[in-house]
This record gives sequence, structure tokens and C-alpha cells, in this order.
Amino acid sequence: MSQIVWIARHANRLDFVNPEWFNTAERRYDPPLSADGFLQAQELAERLKGERISHVFASPFLRTVQTANQVAEILDLPLKLEWGLCEWLNPEWMTEMPETLPREVLAQEFPRIDLSYHSRVMPKYPEYDRICVQRAGETARLLADEFSDEILLVGHGASVIGATMGLAVEAAEIELSAGLCCLYKLVRQGETWEMELKGDRSHLREIEAEIRFF
Repeated sequence: MSQIVWIARHANRLDFVNPEWFNTAERRYDPPLSADGFLQAQELAERLKGERISHVFASPFLRTVQTANQVAEILDLPLKLEWGLCEWLNPEWMTEMPETLPREVLAQEFPRIDLSYHSRVMPKYPEYDRICVQRAGETARLLADEFSDEILLVGHGASVIGATMGLAVEAAEIELSAGLCCLYKLVRQGETWEMELKGDRSHLREIEAEIRFF
């Protein structure tokens, strides 16, 4: 049987809707979802409801956890936090390593988080574009090899593209985009991966006019 890896970007974030949030936030680089972002996450969950996903992985940033938790809820699955899927640790965006909530604190709000799971890849700040793409690609390959069932990876704009490029050879030869709550579908055929969905957002009622990364 062929293996399927789904890769999704988080839904809309609060600081995209309200830029002033950043100025007073306790964790400035870890915004939650916006109100419409929660609706997008629900639409993503409904899109994946009929799929045979067995494992859900998410970057430990709040917006990715909130997005992935919607899917984990509808599929009745645990949620594994994986730092290898995290935001691009770009020093032009961030003046320091971004602070996120501790796993134990997140698990209090999101009981589906599997505290027995530990990240397979740990990024280091600062991180430049090539390193971010390589890191996300390595993470996707490791998880696909270790968890042979159908899996979902929920990350950020750069890590979604990097994870896709890490699996599909043709991804390096075409222009990839990663809009909010977009979806990639990669199918393993023998030793290669084929891309069946490319940044798909047909499950969303509304999409952003311009794709933003930060």
C-alpha cells in the first residue's frame, strides 16, 4: 500500500488581523489564531474528516497547535508536537529565539497533546532560508519513515514548503506557495513521492488576497 503525507499551514493569525497585538503581547512571536482563523481550522478539519490519517504532528507554536487540534479532535487522534516543523527562525523577523508555551502548559489546554512524544529534530536560532528548508525536509522524511501510516504535518509557510521539498523531487523544480490553511498531499510510490495536491485551499470559504509569511 502507498503511504500518504498531508502537509498543512496554520490558519489565520491574530497579528495579521490586528498588528497592534504585537506591541503588547507577552510572547510576541507566538500569536494565537484570529477569529476567522478558527473557522479556517474547522474547515481544514472537515476537509480531512474522511481521510485515514493515523498521526497528527504540529509545530509547537500556538497557532499551529490550535489549527492541528481542530483536526485531531474531529479525527479523535493524539497530537504530537514537533519542533522540526516550527516557524522559520529568521533573525530579520525575530530578535531572539521565539518563546512558546511549555508542552505541559499547552497540554492543559489541549489534552490531546501526547507528552510521551519528543521532537525528532530541534532547530537552532538564528536560521537562514536554506537551513530552514533543509530542516523541515529532514523532519518530513524522518516522520514518514518512522510512522508508516497516513500522517498530517501542520507547520508554517516556510516549513510547509521545506517539508514538501524534502519528500517530492519535483517540488524543487516548481514554484510552491503556502497560503493560510493550505494543503499539500504527497503519495509515496515505491521510492518516490508524487504530489497530488499543491497548496490547495478549495476547502476554505475565504482565502487571503496576498500570501504573507510574517
